[in-house]
Amino acid sequence: MSEKHYFEQVEHTQSYLVPFFKKQIHNFEQLKILEVGCAEGGFLDVLYELGMDVAGVELSPGRVEIAKQKNPKMNVMVGDITSPNIADEINDQFDLIVLRDVIEHIPDRNATFKNISKLLKPGGFLFVSFPPRFSGFAGHQQVGRSVLRYLPYYHLLPNFLIKGLGKMLNEREFVIKNAIHNYKIGLSIRAFERYYKSSGLEVVQKELFLFRPLYKIRFNVNPRKFPNIPVLREVFAFGCETLLKKT
Repeated sequence: MSEKHYFEQVEHTQSYLVPFFKKQIHNFEQLKILEVGCAEGGFLDVLYELGMDVAGVELSPGRVEIAKQKNPKMNVMVGDITSPNIADEINDQFDLIVLRDVIEHIPDRNATFKNISKLLKPGGFLFVSFPPRFSGFAGHQQVGRSVLRYLPYYHLLPNFLIKGLGKMLNEREFVIKNAIHNYKIGLSIRAFERYYKSSGLEVVQKELFLFRPLYKIRFNVNPRKFPNIPVLREVFAFGCETLLKKT
């Protein structure tokens, strides 16, 4: 599974993220970049091969080990972005910080944004992508092995139905538990807006998607945007992508 994740990260970076950043940030290839929650390092590896100055921090030691196996020269460390000491441990500042499908898994977002502010240079950029809490697959049930993986909004059911339906479909226990947990700590678009506004960050580019760009790789479905309509966006936008700038 880790190999699949790595190559998915590489393909998504090459086909979508690099063109996106080049379009939005004129000197992108000269930036110093940190990825928070870098997983197996596919995103960073692509940028490293372009000659860019990159670093990564990841909570899972196993995923960091895979990233270092893929590219031993890459600067990737085990760390927790909510730790009060993380800025001192990294001991650097960056032009661009990237969190791809990570922020929704972090319960302490106040600490996250506080530390990001320390790590981000004045005038620097922050890119965040995540599935909104009430959207169809924010429970991450799509990683399941049963037909549950195709069932949108499963995580919004009462807990006893989530457990009962999962067991009836012979789904793996961690998928069932994660659906409950992911909804409990999930992040709405409205809450995300409060966090970045209170952190002195302004929007450069913000897009909501019915079909996310990553779906092109996973499901061969072309991206489709969703309008920024309050309430409706929380349910029908399966992805939120925002490029922010530190003022």
